[in-house]
Amino acid sequence: MLKSLFTRFLIPTLGLLAFTSVVQSAPEDVPAAFEQSTLEDTVSIRSSGHLVLFSPVREVNNEIRSESRARLPVNGEGRLYRIAQDSSREEARDHYRGLLRQRNAQILFECSSIRCGRSNVWANQIFNQAVLYGRDATQDYLVAGTVAEDGSRWLTLIYTVTRGNLREYVWVEHLRVESGATIPGFGTVANRVEGPIIVPWQGGVTYRFDWQATDRRRVSDLAREEGTVVALVGYSVLQTDESFSGAMERARRAAESLSEVLSKTGVSPDQQKIIVVGPAGVFGDPDRQGDRVEVVVISR
Repeated sequence: MLKSLFTRFLIPTLGLLAFTSVVQSAPEDVPAAFEQSTLEDTVSIRSSGHLVLFSPVREVNNEIRSESRARLPVNGEGRLYRIAQDSSREEARDHYRGLLRQRNAQILFECSSIRCGRSNVWANQIFNQAVLYGRDATQDYLVAGTVAEDGSRWLTLIYTVTRGNLREYVWVEHLRVESGATIPGFGTVANRVEGPIIVPWQGGVTYRFDWQATDRRRVSDLAREEGTVVALVGYSVLQTDESFSGAMERARRAAESLSEVLSKTGVSPDQQKIIVVGPAGVFGDPDRQGDRVEVVVISR
């Protein structure tokens, strides 16, 4: 069972979740706006069958096609923001991804560029916001799920696009999904996986780890539950003239060193699992770069 959990949930989750920080908004709150953007429109969304896509979109004979989609009973709102000229949609996207990480969100689907499908379909058929019609090569979309303390489930949709006139926009939908509805890919088992918390490291013989005391306490608190597994995933950057095996060894030693630190804070070595990725893990997320150990906690 444990091996199955690692295979099915740990590796995909490494790019999707993050620990909850001390100061953050609740999952039921609309994500805070990107600072360098202006709110242009707010739309109330209350529907017994609101269309949410969990895979790329295409249009066939004026009909929307998507391998994974759902019409869900929801209550929430959509917000249209125009991004300032001295900023970019990439910065806006990173802003919202950061907020989702703070909420320990599970990203259910994401795409970029032409892989999302045609922008005019997203703009006019999915979101009903003509101003979002832009270049197919300069768009991205994600949908993420969160669970509030009261058990309510929330979906957050983020779509960014660059129009032909180079103006850039963000569309945000934040929706409460009624109980009983099935959300593709958002199961109860996934809620057993928390992380990763990203711990940059420096050193060679001895190591210095850059992480907050609140994160350390969070790991320790979660590890107290019987049967919990704490996975330490070691990453390293391939240095000039360094062999692949050398970079892997550096990542392994760093993960082992962090394991010793956790052991001193009460996380038993028996419940720790070290996974070495080294330079083989490449991510577009700017927060997941460099020499680091990513900590993921899996409850029983």
